[in-house]
Amino acid sequence: MTAPFQGVDFYQVDELLTEEERAVRDTVRDWVTRRFLPVVDKHNREGTFPDYLIPEMAELGLLGAPIQGYDCAGMNATAYGLILQELERGDSGLRSFASVQTSLCMWPIWQYGSEAQKTKWLPPMAHGKKIGCFGLTEPDHGSNPGGMITRAKKQGNKWVLNGAKMWITNATVADVAVVWAKDEENVIRGFLVEKGTPGYTAKETKNKWSLRASVTGELIFSDCAIPEDSVFPNVKGLKGPLSCLTQARYGIAWGAIGSAMACYDASVNYAKTRIQFDKPIGAFQLNQEKLAYMLTEITKAQCLCLRLAQLKERKTMKPEQVSLAKRNNVDMALTVARLARDLHGANGITDEYPVIRHMMNLESVKTYEGTHDIHTLVLGQAATGLAAYT
Repeated sequence: MTAPFQGVDFYQVDELLTEEERAVRDTVRDWVTRRFLPVVDKHNREGTFPDYLIPEMAELGLLGAPIQGYDCAGMNATAYGLILQELERGDSGLRSFASVQTSLCMWPIWQYGSEAQKTKWLPPMAHGKKIGCFGLTEPDHGSNPGGMITRAKKQGNKWVLNGAKMWITNATVADVAVVWAKDEENVIRGFLVEKGTPGYTAKETKNKWSLRASVTGELIFSDCAIPEDSVFPNVKGLKGPLSCLTQARYGIAWGAIGSAMACYDASVNYAKTRIQFDKPIGAFQLNQEKLAYMLTEITKAQCLCLRLAQLKERKTMKPEQVSLAKRNNVDMALTVARLARDLHGANGITDEYPVIRHMMNLESVKTYEGTHDIHTLVLGQAATGLAAYT
């Protein structure tokens, strides 16, 4: 029987956390171990999300955790990061659900919405009674969100949306979609579109080999009329969606550490118990090199995220700093997962062990919310002052 997960803390980072931050992390760690890990393989095989666990996540304060007021927990940046770390130790799909609900739906409502919008949506979303999704990516516009073709036209006291959004987490289960579209002056605006609105449909994306324990779909708007009071009053332009993505990428940087930890922990246990040539495979130098790499890179990522959290709390965090953490940590986690798969040999391709599931998930995480290459260009521009996107 595998020993309970104890975390990875080679540099005694725990000493830098407050008692409350450690308590939050340990609570989520225990919940993931008890409630999620026993069912994740079933949901991964079937391509479903365990939505019956949403009320439990809400009860723990995990939905809208960093938001102040409106029945949200109001946790600090480090505590929120640790939450996502532990959720992704379970599965990237679990972290994606919480991240989309919190950073991409609740956060823009809190930041850019009217008081009526906040009062209507934030409390039930915090309690898990309403689910959100975020509509920015389009079938032909991913890395270039400014090229979106979804349109919003003002007609009397309504706005009429036409277009489509693709690769949307929670698409078919969401009660409300935060949708970004260009108005008649080509200015990007944010809209809250409720489930059941005529002209709004959602279609699930099937046959995924990655993020299988997560709901993904397409949003389609065909002469979808929404009232004036469903428009965000406090933001215009690309700043709106990009600021949401900054919040979400912050969480992804933390979450990737969780995936890497899961793969490292599984690898250490396997290396100690798998016998070849009359001794554990962990006694061989090549396997020790793999474990040393994993431990080193996880430790570096922990320090990176802890500093990023400090900057976030001070409100001095820059988008390019988030790009660095997202790019580094996801790439690190995917490399760790691939090394773990290799160390597990043939067993590494079965779901008896978690490594292949994490490896496949991280292929998506490396792509979404800014591909690895796009974040490379963000950092290149930060270094040189020269944009190289075109």
